Amino acid sequence: MGPRVLPRLLLVFLGCWTSGRAQDGATPTVTTDHNITEISLVSFGASPSPRPPGTSTAPESSSGSRPTPVTDVAALCVCDLSPAQCDVNCCCDPDCDARDFSIFSACSVPVVRGDSQFCTQKAAIYSLNFTSDPPQRVFKLVDHVNPSIFCIHIANYKPGLAFIDPEVPDDSNFDELMQTSDGFTVNTDSDASFAPKSDAPSMTKYEYGASVQTSDSFLRFPSPLTSSLCTDDNPAAFLVNQAVKCTRRINVEKCEEIEALNMTYYSSPQILRVPNSRAKVSITVQSIVNQSLNKTLTWLEALEVLPPSLITAGHSKICVNVVLEAKYILTYRDAGEIIKADLALLLGAVSQEETPLQQTFEIHFVQHNVRPVPLSGNPGYVVGLPLVAGFQPQKGSGIIQTTNKYGQLTVLRSTAEQDCLALAGVRTPVLFGYNLRSGCKLRLTRAVPCHLLVPTVRGLLKGQGFPDYVAPFGNTRAQDVLDWVPIHFVTQSSNVKHCVLQDSCQLPVALLIEVKWTKYGSLLNPQAKIVNVTANLLSASFPETHSGNERTILISTAVTFMDVSAPAEAGFRARPTVNARLPFNFFFPFA
Repeated sequence: MGPRVLPRLLLVFLGCWTSGRAQDGATPTVTTDHNITEISLVSFGASPSPRPPGTSTAPESSSGSRPTPVTDVAALCVCDLSPAQCDVNCCCDPDCDARDFSIFSACSVPVVRGDSQFCTQKAAIYSLNFTSDPPQRVFKLVDHVNPSIFCIHIANYKPGLAFIDPEVPDDSNFDELMQTSDGFTVNTDSDASFAPKSDAPSMTKYEYGASVQTSDSFLRFPSPLTSSLCTDDNPAAFLVNQAVKCTRRINVEKCEEIEALNMTYYSSPQILRVPNSRAKVSITVQSIVNQSLNKTLTWLEALEVLPPSLITAGHSKICVNVVLEAKYILTYRDAGEIIKADLALLLGAVSQEETPLQQTFEIHFVQHNVRPVPLSGNPGYVVGLPLVAGFQPQKGSGIIQTTNKYGQLTVLRSTAEQDCLALAGVRTPVLFGYNLRSGCKLRLTRAVPCHLLVPTVRGLLKGQGFPDYVAPFGNTRAQDVLDWVPIHFVTQSSNVKHCVLQDSCQLPVALLIEVKWTKYGSLLNPQAKIVNVTANLLSASFPETHSGNERTILISTAVTFMDVSAPAEAGFRARPTVNARLPFNFFFPFA
């Protein structure tokens, strides 16, 4: 059996061995962390070279002499950045002399060492001795011991100390490199699989922004990315409504071969009801409109597939049945499931003079069995439509509104009977821009005490659920709580002589609602915006009813709209001025 091959790297325990040898001509010293091998003072009278006259020999260990280090720390300087020039405060710079050291404030790199993974390594220590006159640079070359238990004792594999230059393939060695390599792997588009990986979490429902999956990949929604050109690999995102326009460079003579111009490219995919499922939803073509070269539109009753076809008209060639617009409408449930997919197409004729072709694509998501909330304006209020109002159940939550837009902010409604006790629940909505006044009569009798009528009358004036907020615009969203205008509810009592009587009671008699609005936006199309709403509940004092002093009082409600718009001032841009400086000798020799 041949001799055993020694390992390239030998890990030893430093506590199991100690070795050291004093330098020739130096006093041997032993310390706990490192052994100082040489101290050299560079004075002004010495040689201008910053390096010591000699370096020590590497100490020997019990296993033999260590290999000569590849990097000599005494000749290594990491702060030497300027060639042939002394760098400031770089004590190891060979371009610096004794005069440069005398003006140094400190050594920017005080310690230079090699690889810290070795058990023992050389370290060059630089410092300045300011006690001498003039100051001197102090250089020390020490043996630094690695305190780690695992360290590299010997590194005798010289190729491992440097990177190996890779072979560049050329005509002479290409075949040889092909035999030694594992070969090449090329993936084609047909090999790509859009199926989810086994280690990836499977989705049981569509979430916002998730790609709409189909039986083969995903629903492609052409869009412009870095330029105006159409990119067909853009996926449609769930609940993200989009409307884009992009251009496509085509050759009219080869239009029959381009998939993006064929209506089957948009109607043939089958959408998965939920991600990673087998249930599919087919895309139904709801309408097809044909557009001629002179922009005439014709609605086609037969919803059949019309592939692009090339025809010749005189000296020009025209491609008909080209997809110009495609609009998707996907119906989904609140559980994240797509249940229906509709498609509307606009086909047209394209000639060579109309290239590049511009296409329009839209996609909208509609929730199943949910009616859209009617708006009172977009964005400003429209005169005659009801005010949008609601209440906030707790701080931090959104605004809660009733689905009946005519029941969000209501007041008492007048009838022919004029009996307040018979009008409970009869309300009329507050319409924007319409001042309103209504009322009824209430008879105070001995049978019903006055203090029992107070909550009844207050509920009659305010209604069942008086709102806390009013939307500033007719299309303000409920989640934008900070945009809503709070209703300032104020209660006032009239000061009459009956207030001092002990047998009197305070009874609400009127509710005054004042709505302040302003014109917002441009002068050409100003929008009505509500800025303040105040509800003032007035109460009056009445004596307790006895026999002989029964009376009838009037309960009223008034709504007033006040325009607080500031006078509009047309703004004009400042006249353009020339901001240029002429050269100083522009008028030479005239000035």
